[in-house]
Amino acid sequence: MNELLQKQKRYFRTGETLSLKFRLKQLIRLKETVKKYEQMITDTLKAELNKSPFEAYTTEIGIVYEEIRFVTKRLSDWMKPQRVSTPLTHVGSKSYVYPEPYGVSLIIAPWNYPFQLAISPLIGAIAAGNCAVVKPSEYTPAMSTLLKTIVAEAFPEEYVTVVEGGVDVSQELLSLRFDHIFFTGSVPVGKIVMATAAKHLTPVTLELGGKSPAIVDQSAHLELAAKRIIWGKFLNAGQTCIAPDYVLVHEAVKQPLLEKMKRYVDELYGNPDAYGRIVSERHAERLVRFLANGTVVHGGAYDIEQRWIEPTLLDDITWDDAVMQEEIFGPILPILTFETIDEAIQMINDYEKPLALYLFTEDQDVQQQVLHQVSFGGGCINDTIMHIASPHLPFGGVGQSGIGSYHGKASFDAFTHYKSVLKQTTKFDIPLRYPNFPHALKWVRKLLK
Repeated sequence: MNELLQKQKRYFRTGETLSLKFRLKQLIRLKETVKKYEQMITDTLKAELNKSPFEAYTTEIGIVYEEIRFVTKRLSDWMKPQRVSTPLTHVGSKSYVYPEPYGVSLIIAPWNYPFQLAISPLIGAIAAGNCAVVKPSEYTPAMSTLLKTIVAEAFPEEYVTVVEGGVDVSQELLSLRFDHIFFTGSVPVGKIVMATAAKHLTPVTLELGGKSPAIVDQSAHLELAAKRIIWGKFLNAGQTCIAPDYVLVHEAVKQPLLEKMKRYVDELYGNPDAYGRIVSERHAERLVRFLANGTVVHGGAYDIEQRWIEPTLLDDITWDDAVMQEEIFGPILPILTFETIDEAIQMINDYEKPLALYLFTEDQDVQQQVLHQVSFGGGCINDTIMHIASPHLPFGGVGQSGIGSYHGKASFDAFTHYKSVLKQTTKFDIPLRYPNFPHALKWVRKLLK
């Protein structure tokens, strides 16, 4: 693997990846190759995670197409050096910021959206002019192999390649001196990645997770709140980093909301053929243990061998229950209540900063209060999930939910170092900065005032 890294570093140093023409050509080539394998991608997602063709396209393939379209249309402007202001103290000079690629980036992708979460960061790496090694998840081996096939057909190994394997392979890759590491996964593994990267002072982008709340106050449009929360939660069988992890509902509207949520579970996810599977039996066993918490008010059936857990709503939950101690990452939705919005905010702020937050309210004051008093990566007002699908919105966490962001321009930025350059004139020289200038300190003080 070190030989592979050195091969990519040598290729990067040739400067081949730096031109706009080259980058655009590679992005177009990537899109064409994905189109060629689109049906195989869909079939593989169905086989490993039971994703329907609709869900496969909307949450994995279509997002990649849109990201490439968005980036290629704007890349020329992003790559240009930017002239910035120069202070009076620097008279005669001009200031610029030059975007340059880090070099060779390592992209470690997860299993829950195994195609999209491997390719989306790669789009940013290519757009910024980097070489890249992509490490897909071993939990979705068929998709990992397919990704290797797609990338090998689109790019030479010295430019972009896929490395398959388990934890030992990830550890070996992380031990090497990459120029940048982009990791998507859990908080515990994110800490390991960051600690390993620190040995080489390698910059990192960490897309992690956390317990993302959905707040529903008494002014909310309950019908849409129920529908959108259920859709966002049970998409991909709840295996989404920004899925609503729990519901905080005003006690006055809890019961009507709960009844509507039950109905939408059946309407949206009642068809087993269109409902996802848990990635492994081990993950299913972990999730089933949460079913002992509180009271199951809807769902609760499961088949560990088939990696299937029915969309489940849990009531009578307390903050001390096991289901509230870690990110659920599965089709189980706990429901808690609050009396005032101040109380709800306090509950959320007592825990780590969430990756996402969803607020359902028609009250503008409540909207502003939550936005100003709760720190979270990103989110929606009166919706769930949809902020991730906008290339105009940077996507990322804060605190333990992540470091850095991507999507659209933010993807270019994630893989780019911005180099500051001052160009000084040689037509004259201002003597004031030199220590032998008479009364230099006096004049400098006056100027800086």
